[in-house]
Amino acid sequence: MTTSHDVVVVGGGHNGLTAAAYLARAGRSVLLLERQDALGGATVSAEAFEGVGARLSRYSYLVSLLPRRIVDDLGLRLDLARRRYSSYTPVPGGDTGLLIDNGDPRATAASFAAVGAADDAARWEAFYDRVGRLAQAVWPTMTEPLPRATELAERVGDPGLVRDFLHRPLGEVVEATFADDLVRGVVLTDGLISTYASAHEADLRHNVCFLYHVVGGGTGDWDVPVGGMGQVSGELERAARSAGAQLRTGATVTGVEDGAVTWVDDAGVEHRATAGRVLWAAAPSVLADLVGAPHERVEGSQVKVNLLLSRLPRLRDRSVDPAAAFGGTFHINETYGQLEEAYAAALAGRVPDPMPAEIYCHSLTDPSILSPQLRASGAHTLTVFTLQTPDRLLDDGQVTREQLQQATLDSLSSVLAEPVEDVVLRDRDGRPCVETKTTRDLQDALAMPGGNIFHAPLTWPWADDEAPLDTPARRWGVDTPYPGVLLAGAGSRRGGGVSGLGGYHAARAVLED
Repeated sequence: MTTSHDVVVVGGGHNGLTAAAYLARAGRSVLLLERQDALGGATVSAEAFEGVGARLSRYSYLVSLLPRRIVDDLGLRLDLARRRYSSYTPVPGGDTGLLIDNGDPRATAASFAAVGAADDAARWEAFYDRVGRLAQAVWPTMTEPLPRATELAERVGDPGLVRDFLHRPLGEVVEATFADDLVRGVVLTDGLISTYASAHEADLRHNVCFLYHVVGGGTGDWDVPVGGMGQVSGELERAARSAGAQLRTGATVTGVEDGAVTWVDDAGVEHRATAGRVLWAAAPSVLADLVGAPHERVEGSQVKVNLLLSRLPRLRDRSVDPAAAFGGTFHINETYGQLEEAYAAALAGRVPDPMPAEIYCHSLTDPSILSPQLRASGAHTLTVFTLQTPDRLLDDGQVTREQLQQATLDSLSSVLAEPVEDVVLRDRDGRPCVETKTTRDLQDALAMPGGNIFHAPLTWPWADDEAPLDTPARRWGVDTPYPGVLLAGAGSRRGGGVSGLGGYHAARAVLED
């Protein structure tokens, strides 16, 4: 069976849905093909623990990079809740911790003093004031055609900012700015989300990751999607369907060529769809495999553990309310030294011990994801996301999901006043409410090569001064070597994170061509 369309979108995650919605609203005939039985990709909510009554954001979980322009253009009904607390970081082996309270600067300064880092409090303010100015310059460019490097530097207007964050390894800047090992670690973590790197990595991949984590909205705030991440993909699906896009699930693409896509439905029937443009909203290396092109290995660097607890665990630091500590990002064994030691351990093929990780508690900001019974009982969700745990650790089969899960739980328990297992709820069959997703799980379930949540290594969100920008696809950072095919996913030039930018840029390129 052959059908004809203006555009075929491959991949039904949030980027593919964004592209489909924009193009269908512009009057294009759009067919979207998704391999799984449901749309949303990594931006989904699910009842991970059967019969318990909690819908967790199963894979991605916070929103920072989704532009207001996309929300407004597509009429998305989304409520993104701002968190008061930025982070809490216990001193490993101690009874104190650093609480960054966005609503109380004096309390934050007192917390710096409590962990022996009083001098770093003012440096923290000055550092993030500089980061904020960088974010305010970069963020507006994300919904425009790619700026060139020189143009971006002119927008920043501060050669020192450009030098420190875009040309020097992040570790150099952190070490030159802060004295305390714990404070240094908190800053470095934003450069290591699914990015395996040393603080002094010469290729600056951790600098690129850091930039994406501090530019969102021009403020760097990471917000909670009320109702869970499934609300984001659900609203994008609604926008695409209401605009007239055809959305097909259970559709496995078997071939892509100039102007045509072949795919097989879940009944085994082969189809062929012709189109003026094919938008690839899946990982670029999956496309390369499909067309038989060589590519480098893609690798993620995280383990994600979802937990449902009967209550928030007790802290060693009795001066801090657990609701405040878990109300932002809770850093576990992420001092600067520990992050470097974890990098070295993984480089030697060992699971880091202790495991550096950070926690997010959705239910504190948005309890709507819990049933009324769970809310009344005091239950809470926790999402634990590890750092410096590259996919290569799973290469030889010696490291298992169970080992990684236990290492993560042990690391968490090491900074608490009680083992976290003591407060883990059980499902209706008596099993602990713990769900672990490794890089291989993401690769198998979501076709993310190496479990890389960005689909490919992140790249600077601008073009080199000498790069050709002579086509709409190149100007928007979505070009491929394959005729008639554009990137439309996280692996496009500025597509990382839950942003919709990959789909937005691809749609803009099509509409301009």
